[in-house]
Amino acid sequence: MKITVVGAGNVGATCADVIARRELANEVVLLDIRENFAEGKALDLWQTAPIELFDSRIKGSTNDYSKTAGSSVVVITSGLPRKPGMSRDDLISTNAGIVRSVTTQILEYSPNAIIIVVSNPLDVMTYCAYKAAGLPAHRVFGMAGVLDTARYRAFLAEALDCSPKDIQAVLMGGHGDTMVPLPRYTTVGGIPVTELIDADQLDAIIERTKKGGGEIVQLLGTSAWYAPGAAAAQMVEAIVRDQKRIFPVCAWLDGEYGLKDVYMGVPVKLGRNGIEKIITLDLNAEELKGVHASAAAVREVMEVLDGMN
Repeated sequence: MKITVVGAGNVGATCADVIARRELANEVVLLDIRENFAEGKALDLWQTAPIELFDSRIKGSTNDYSKTAGSSVVVITSGLPRKPGMSRDDLISTNAGIVRSVTTQILEYSPNAIIIVVSNPLDVMTYCAYKAAGLPAHRVFGMAGVLDTARYRAFLAEALDCSPKDIQAVLMGGHGDTMVPLPRYTTVGGIPVTELIDADQLDAIIERTKKGGGEIVQLLGTSAWYAPGAAAAQMVEAIVRDQKRIFPVCAWLDGEYGLKDVYMGVPVKLGRNGIEKIITLDLNAEELKGVHASAAAVREVMEVLDGMN
């Protein structure tokens, strides 16, 4: 089995590293447009194999998509971060061009691949890849909810002084400030989190989760990479090992939650065929209102992309 990660920057390299260490494929291809960059990263990662004791071969390629041929899963991390003076529309235009090009070239050599999008702005870039791919929606989806719930669970583990292993959570909506964490579906060892933490503290954690990416940028001066890379790799693992994991994933909605023709984070069952089922929760009025507000914000950005096309 072959898995390709497009974009050898921090997120892509971290994702490839986790995929190789977990031996999810015989071959992991790391591809980048920068001359020799992916080759260097791949060589460095491959030299950890005798230390970390894995057999997955990691190979790098400078923009040669023929090296990706026959990939079962492709993770797209390509794109530019927003720079000072760059408008939202400039960022969308630039990264949409990159994601569109990557998607079409990947499918030329791997027509049966499942595509996971990590590029930002996440929801609209997933939509861009879907339009470029012309594939069924269950084979093109985005990574956001796995990362966002990881942050939420990590913050809760700190506050409760407990293991993050025991925390389960669901989060919906767009990737950003409009995301909708759902305390009613958050448990610690099967115990509702609302029985273990006061409302004000929980609200503060929810707000911190919504701004989790921004907090990292303020501290590092750049965006996160360890958690996003590991989150994408966890999705790859669920697919290649047909684990039927229940994850929040940026998926194409076709009437679920009263929403249609929009990419947004919802809980799904993830297995060998990609998204095998979108899970419809019985949301209360307040939760549903938050989800619809988040969908409206996502749709606004999708319309910006449509206008550019």
